[in-house]
Amino acid sequence: MAAIDLKKFVRDIPDFPKPGIIFKDITPLLKDPAALKASVALLAKAFRKEKIKYVVAVESRGFIFASALACCLGAGFVPVRKKGKLPYKTDSVTYDLEYGADTLEIHVDAFKKGDRVLIVDDLLATGGTVEAVIRLVRGQSARIAGIGFIIELAFLEGRKKLKGYPVYSAIKY
Repeated sequence: MAAIDLKKFVRDIPDFPKPGIIFKDITPLLKDPAALKASVALLAKAFRKEKIKYVVAVESRGFIFASALACCLGAGFVPVRKKGKLPYKTDSVTYDLEYGADTLEIHVDAFKKGDRVLIVDDLLATGGTVEAVIRLVRGQSARIAGIGFIIELAFLEGRKKLKGYPVYSAIKY
C-alpha cells in the first residue's frame, strides 16, 4: 500500500465546539476508504507484536478505530462509555475536564488479571480522558501494552499524562 498523507483528510473547523477552539474533523478520513484503511493499518503495525487481547476505546469516535483495529489484531473490543450507558455492572471513574467533570464506566468483567490491553482513541489532546481509561483498566489488573491515537495535538502535552506506556500517534500537530 502506498503511503497516504492522512493530514490531507483532516479538516479544521474553527470555533467548534466553542470560540477559540480549532476542531480536527476526521469525517473526511472516515469517508475515504483508502485513508480509513491506512489509519487502521498504521495503528495495527505499531502494536502488532504486543499480543493484544483486547482493544479498549471511549465512545464515540474511538469506537470506530478500535473495533476495526481489534479485527486486524485478532483481539476483542471493550467499550468504555459515559455513565449510565452500559447494561451490566460497572466500574467507574470520575475525572476533570476543562469545564467540569465527567464519569466513564466499563463492565466489571471486562478483563482478567494480566490481560494485555491496547487503549485507542481518535485524538490525544490534554490526556485526561485516556488517563481515566488507564485507571479503569488498571483497576481490573489488566496490563496496558500500549496507547494509540489517530491524531495527537502535541502542543497540549497530553502525552505527559501517559508516561510509562508506549504511545503511538499516526498524525501529530
